This record gives sequence, C-alpha cells and structure tokens, in this order.
Amino acid sequence: MELRHRSRALVEGPARAGARAQLKGMGYDDDALGRPFVGVAHCWTETMPCNFTHRTLAAAVKNGVRENGGTPMELNTIAISDGITMGTPGMRTSLVSREVIADSIELVARGHCFDSLVGIAGCDKTLPGVVMAMARLDLPSVLLYSGSIRPGCWQGKDVTVQEVFEAVGAHSAGRITDDELNELEAAASPGVGACGGQFTANTMAMVFEVMGLSPLGSAMVPAEDDGKPGVAEQVGRLAMDVLAAGIRPRDVITRESIRNAMTAVAASGGSTNAVLHLLAVAAEMGVAIDLDDMDEISAKTPLICDLKPGGRFVATDLYAAGGVPLLVRRLLEGGLLDPDALTVTGQTLGEAARDAAETDGQEVVLPLDRPLKPTGGLAILRGNLAPDGSVVKLSGHERNYHRGPARVFDGEEAAMAAVLAGQIRAGDVVVIRAEGPAGGPGMREMLAVTGALMGAGLGSDVALLTDGRFSGATRGFMVGHVAPEAVRGGPIAAVRDGDTITIDVAARRMDVELPDEEITVRAAAWRPPENPHRTGVLAKYEAQVGSASTGATTNPALPPV
Repeated sequence: MELRHRSRALVEGPARAGARAQLKGMGYDDDALGRPFVGVAHCWTETMPCNFTHRTLAAAVKNGVRENGGTPMELNTIAISDGITMGTPGMRTSLVSREVIADSIELVARGHCFDSLVGIAGCDKTLPGVVMAMARLDLPSVLLYSGSIRPGCWQGKDVTVQEVFEAVGAHSAGRITDDELNELEAAASPGVGACGGQFTANTMAMVFEVMGLSPLGSAMVPAEDDGKPGVAEQVGRLAMDVLAAGIRPRDVITRESIRNAMTAVAASGGSTNAVLHLLAVAAEMGVAIDLDDMDEISAKTPLICDLKPGGRFVATDLYAAGGVPLLVRRLLEGGLLDPDALTVTGQTLGEAARDAAETDGQEVVLPLDRPLKPTGGLAILRGNLAPDGSVVKLSGHERNYHRGPARVFDGEEAAMAAVLAGQIRAGDVVVIRAEGPAGGPGMREMLAVTGALMGAGLGSDVALLTDGRFSGATRGFMVGHVAPEAVRGGPIAAVRDGDTITIDVAARRMDVELPDEEITVRAAAWRPPENPHRTGVLAKYEAQVGSASTGATTNPALPPV
C-alpha cells in the first residue's frame, strides 16, 4: 500500500522543485520529504487553561510520528473558552468556533496534502470541531484529548468551576460573603486542563474514545499527569499504524459507534451539548442518526457514573477508578454497547475493553444492578412548544414534571438580571428565547443563569427552557435546544408572561396551554430584539446555520434541514 497517497502530489517530481525548496528552507530534508506527511492539528491558546498544554503534547506526538516513519507537520487553530466567555456577548462565538475549527483544519489538510492526521483537542468545541474535520477529510486519523484539570479544594471539599458559577447566585442571595466568593474563585481552578466534571469537554472526550477515534484509556489521563506526554507519543506512533492499516473515519464513525457514544453519554450523566455535537458529526459523516436515537438509548441505559455536575466525583476520580475502559466494560456486560464497532487501534471495542481494570473500592462507576437512576441522564421532549424537539438533562435532580407560569425574557442578560434581583419565584418557568443558533447568533450557553438559580436556592422549585444551550456544568430542571427556535418561527416566540407551561418528562412533552391558532398568531407577530452582534462571522453563521435538532451545522453540502 502506498502510504504517501496524497503528499506525493505536493513534493514529487521536477515540477515540484519550488515546493521542495521552501520546505527545505524550514529544515525538511530529502528523507523527510520522502516520508508520509502527518498533520498534527491542535488548538493551543493563552485564553484558557483547557488547551494550554497543546504545544507540549504536539511535540510528543511529532516524536512518535518520526519514530514510526512519518514526517509530522504542526498546525494551530482557534479556540473559544465557554467558561470564560459565559454570560457575555463573547459566548456567541463559542458554537461558531466549532465550524471555524473544522473548516480551518480541513483547509490546511487539503491544501498541504496530508496523508494522515492527528487532532489534539481540549475544550468543548475543539473536540467536535476536530472530529468534524476528520469526517470531511476521511484521512486516517487519531484524536488526542489533552486532558482534564485536577479539582480544587475549598472548605475541605473538591470543587470545580461549577461551584463558582453557583456561588454567584448564592452571593447575590446573601448566602455567602464577598470573602467566601473570593476564596472559592482562587481555589476552583488550580492548574491547566479542561473543566473537571462530566461537563462538555470530558463528555466529548469520553464520546470519541467510546466511538473509537481515540485509543481506549487515553482520554481520561489528566492534563498534568506525568504520563500524558507518553500517551501523546503513542498517539503519534499510532497515526502511522492507522495509515498503514488504511483505517479511516468512515470505518470508525458508523451508526453503531455513534449509538455506542450516545450510550456513554446517557450512562455518565453527560452534557446536553453531546447531542448537538453527535448529530453534527453524524451529518458530516452521512450517518443516519437523530434525536429519537438519543431518547431511545437514554430510556434503556442506567445512569451509573456518579460524576459532577449531578454527582460527587470529577474526571480525575474516574481515571483513578479505571477510566472510560471500566465504563465500557460495564456497558458491554449489560449488552448496551455494540462490541464489534471498530476502533483506530484495529481492535473492536469489545477487544479493547477486555482487560479493563477496576480500582478496589472505587465508587465512581457503579454496577449495573445498583445504578443512580434506572434510565439515562437525558431525554428528548416535543409538544406544542418544541415540535422539532428539545433536550432535558435528568441527572442531578429528581424532578420529571413541572407546571407553572412563564417568566419570559428575550435574551440571557434580561433573565440574569431578574435572577440576581430576586425577581424569580418558586414555581416559575423561566423562558429565554432569541438565543438559538441563528437567533443569538451562536446559541449561547446559559450556565450563568442556571448557576445563579441554583445558588439562589431555586434549583428545586423552578424550571427553565430556552432555544439556547446549557453548559455541561448545568444542573436543575432545564430544557434546552428548543426547536424550531424563536427567530425561525418556533412556538417559543408565542409565550408571554403568565402563560401556563407544562413539562412532562414521562410523556416526553413540553406544552404551553394555548390553542394552536393563538400560538400561530402570536409567533408570527413576535419580533426579535435588535442585535448589534449580527455582523462579520456571526452574520455569516446566522445565514447558514441549521436547526439545533439536526446539529446546528453550516456545511452547505449536507442535506437541507
């Protein structure tokens, strides 16, 4: 098999002397130019802790590539921190960055004729963005997650950034002091790596490990663990093995492997964002998957991981307990995963998990016969408020039903101001609209609002629904991804203060108590607020983005939504 299946066109023959001359000027010699080119794409930035180790990891990956006969070529793309931009206009750029990451890696890989690809990702949108690029390119590819941060310690307890967002609400309600908030802020993020709970980054790292794009056991090695560079070097070597074996994303990203990944999300109490990203990856790969797959899987999958935001433990605890391989072994034993799905190592998922170890006495991953809940952490709701679907997170609370009056806000800022001013009452249904993929634009996450509600002590007494998104750190009775969104004519645009809304998880419905005719008239009459952010890249995104119910993708080559 010719391993230089693409790079030969870039550097071979007399006509390519100009290209070779420029590459030699950077230190590539004839031997290097005669080897397969392996792109090493990463998302290093100084704007967040999640991706701060990527240049170091890239160096280790490149060593592994060279040792196994390849020529690595490093490239850098963008990243936006959800946690740092949360609650600001900058949060509008987060989901948009997923598309830009995918586009930029695809462009460089196509332009420079890479034969194989390693993607290093560390935060919420870099993980799916890198994988979407891999799906489009269909080059032999391996994904490396740069790892989770270790937990902080405050008042004798492990804490993450989740506790900080909730403390903002507690502070506004007078439940903690200025000094306590400052102490927590200083303690919660004690190093580098992605946010520590089963928030979006760790959820997506688990997803792609179970899907088979990362070697089983690699993702949960913490960001600052001494063994992480060794994992990176092994991934570099693996990239050449994958190239030699001819294993491509189309072999790994299948309907079966995506459903395996959805099972892991359900069993671990993972982020609602996983639904959006898995739909997007499936669309890029041409795999038939929809919201109903997620609902069916979650309904039959027990919640067995005791992880934040709803549980007690963080990602470093999961790693110490046995990591993702332990979870996979549990789910395989219960017949909940397809064991024959191929992974990048050439093993099936069943073969890769055969020797999964379990630390004696661990309490992070529970037995299937003693789950936290008999069903998974997510459900899909429809009804007259979300005819195209919405996503509710069920882990971290016991509520499955809420009926109450609507408190309606056009945009996140107005809702946040009402929460901090103590204007939300027990029983309310907080409705935040004009925050969908096109409406934002950018489909902002609502952790600032949901965290403030929890911190203010309202988490067990109110519900919230939005056409925007939630952070993986969100907990409480919250429904997101409401589709169609308000600016695309969705019935969420018809809701007014005082309307009665019912959220019924058992019935899989979310409804406003209005006649259909009234909903139609009101939705048609509603006008979104003026938005100064509809310019440049956000205006392009608004014009191109599809519905959250199909992944909020912008690729015009995909089937229409």
